[in-house]
Amino acid sequence: MQPSNDDTPSLFPQLSDELHPAARAKPTGVAPQVPDASVTELSSRIPSDLRLGTSSWSFPGWRSLVYAGEASETLLAREGLAAYAKHPLFRSVGVDKTYYRPAPRAEFERLAAQVPSDFRFLVKMWRGVVEHGVRGPGTAPVSAADTFLDARVAEVECVRPAIEGLGDKCGPLLFQFAPMRLAGSRAHRGFLAQLAQFLAALPKGPLYAVEVRNRSLVSEEFAPRLGALLADNGAVPCLTVHPTMPDVELQSRELALDPSRPLVMRWMLRGNHAYAEAKDLYEPFDKIVEPDDASRDALARLARAALGAGVGVWVIVNNKAEGSSPLSVERLARKIVDA
Repeated sequence: MQPSNDDTPSLFPQLSDELHPAARAKPTGVAPQVPDASVTELSSRIPSDLRLGTSSWSFPGWRSLVYAGEASETLLAREGLAAYAKHPLFRSVGVDKTYYRPAPRAEFERLAAQVPSDFRFLVKMWRGVVEHGVRGPGTAPVSAADTFLDARVAEVECVRPAIEGLGDKCGPLLFQFAPMRLAGSRAHRGFLAQLAQFLAALPKGPLYAVEVRNRSLVSEEFAPRLGALLADNGAVPCLTVHPTMPDVELQSRELALDPSRPLVMRWMLRGNHAYAEAKDLYEPFDKIVEPDDASRDALARLARAALGAGVGVWVIVNNKAEGSSPLSVERLARKIVDA
């Protein structure tokens, strides 16, 4: 298994600790920051079906932006979500750790208990079902040598724990595909056919989102097929701001988004940096270092169009987009509602 790009601590305590009554009764040591009046006023103008949030919440540099005092990454990862959810602009969050290991239902129940009833999670599905040759932690059927696009494994290890643990607070379930070796049209068609079979076999009901990192899959040749198979199986594309992909407006045009389906977008990484480089430049993620107005404006235009069509919108923002995802969320929110 390749090393993780997500270097935050585990979001979850040991399961035995979670089930212990004393652990449940332990008060949180994380206090929310009292927001500026301008942020509170901005939140009052955000439509209820616009859900903005960040990818994870365990960043000590967010002191005075999201959290009122100092706290370690470990404390924030385990106890900071309740404070995060009190930020008036945050109505969603990305759960990224589940990409690196499947999580049981009890862990999702713990997360759901920390947020208000109108909060929704975007959950990344385990990488073992979107990459070849990834071994699980040793439990069947996850320990199989290759579970790529195995719908049964996805259902048992990923989908059902999330939807049963989060309940009504479950938002999009995201299948993020890393760049793949797709040499020629035959390989592209083979992947799309396999993806269609996979989605068709998943449990009905959840909102599945698919994010690809192959620019060729949103080309004129293959984007119509990808968009159609997603629509046919009740899934939606996740448009992403990432160096491997064209801009989000081109993605939306090529994929011919269904205007009756929710819009899911992620603002992840500037085009002029690799992940590790952006992390080094932007830490501790407490200020906007490199504004990306072009991406912000494109995301805002797409969000306004979807809201105008009466469908829900998710936008999840990473620190590596501009330097500080809480401040990027605020910039995006203003662009959406002030237009």
